Amino acid sequence: MPLIMAGREGSRRVIVAADAAARAVGLRVGMTVAKAQALVKDVIVEEHRPDFDRRELERLALWFLGNYAPIVAIDPPDGVVIDTTGADHLHGNELLMVSGMVNRLHAMGIAARAAVADSWGAAHAIARHGREAVAVVPEGDVAASILDLSILALRLDADIVSSLRTLGFERIRDLETTPRAPLALRFGPQIGRRLDQALCRVPEPIDPIRPPDAIEVRRAFAEPISAAETIARYVGKLVRAICALLEEQGVGVRRLDLICQRVDSGIQVVRAGTAKPVRDVARLTRLLCDRIETVDPGFGIEILLLSASRVEPLDAVQTASSLIEEPEADVGGLVDVIANRGHRVYRIAAVESDVPERSFMLVPPLADDDEIGWPAHWPRPSRLLLQAEPIQCIAPLPDHPPVRFTWRGIRHVVKRADGPERVHGEWWKRDKELLAVRDYFSVENEAGERFWIYRQGDGEHGDSGSGNWFLQGIFG
Repeated sequence: MPLIMAGREGSRRVIVAADAAARAVGLRVGMTVAKAQALVKDVIVEEHRPDFDRRELERLALWFLGNYAPIVAIDPPDGVVIDTTGADHLHGNELLMVSGMVNRLHAMGIAARAAVADSWGAAHAIARHGREAVAVVPEGDVAASILDLSILALRLDADIVSSLRTLGFERIRDLETTPRAPLALRFGPQIGRRLDQALCRVPEPIDPIRPPDAIEVRRAFAEPISAAETIARYVGKLVRAICALLEEQGVGVRRLDLICQRVDSGIQVVRAGTAKPVRDVARLTRLLCDRIETVDPGFGIEILLLSASRVEPLDAVQTASSLIEEPEADVGGLVDVIANRGHRVYRIAAVESDVPERSFMLVPPLADDDEIGWPAHWPRPSRLLLQAEPIQCIAPLPDHPPVRFTWRGIRHVVKRADGPERVHGEWWKRDKELLAVRDYFSVENEAGERFWIYRQGDGEHGDSGSGNWFLQGIFG
């Protein structure tokens, strides 16, 4: 049934949002509710609650703060603005980061569009009025990306947009190529300010949202600082102070944000993550100081703020005595350093599945060991191809290994072989796998190279598989 949301526009009760079913029957935003009910008798009307929307938008901003970047603010009525400088390396790159955002929101039932650009205004415009749901604008290409968009993208007041359209202005390019003085004389400074903000001519500071229970320490300076050595020295002091607060609350930090507020109101950020909760002063100081060279102090930094944006419980651990047993090596520091330099670090864990490509998953590098393991009665290759590749084989009988095969244009003569190991399909996942089987063989060629190949089907019954051969792994 059609669903609309009703709000007030002066003394009129109008539609402020409409779902797809409502739009399909002709209802649109701005139409009076009385007219909508007259047109569609079974329309569902819900009251718009702006205060509730704002609270939920703030909750969403706090979620982004904990998962993506330390500088996040709401962009009412339906947006969030994020400064990802200094944090995008933790997610691979900008495209992977913003795609991950949209995918995770979709998984939560939230339809989303996102854009990364050099300015808040440009990102706002492209996310709402661009062609793609996910867009990353190369650095310096803002003008080419937004000039052909509608003037609605400039965050101008509705009455100004209406008047500009009456005068024939439709695109941002029309405003950009028009002399500023007549526009400012008639409409005030808003048009010029929004153009300059979107095109990166003037800065637009973000007032970041902060969680009410955040563990933070800060240091204000009477004289701004700019030297890397000075910044590093005060970072060490802030880390010691925040570790003391973490210890008081019995928690360790998983994500630490260093926010540098410059005298020109600009903000520089360094974000460091850890594989496990820690409150080791030396480790956290090193992770932050390794990225100090990415901080542009400008004319000087007047405030340093260190915030633990993600914390987890951390209990005291009894350390082993070297006289009784060999202490276990701690690779957490190494993992943290590698991960904070932009590399993906993970470990492979077993999954309960006989189908090889489903028998593993990627887990955090320091996750607890699993107790599943892989089959011990049949060897598994050290390298599993991302996707099994077809090969041409000659085999004497259905249950015999091949005598030779061709892979990637190279012919291999089989000298030794072991198998078959029969793997049945997982019928509870797909009906097509009810009768499907694979026969795996470990084969060795004349050069001593060992491969893991399989035949799709049992070689006798057509409904068990196509009978084609594939290479899926290589033994080390």
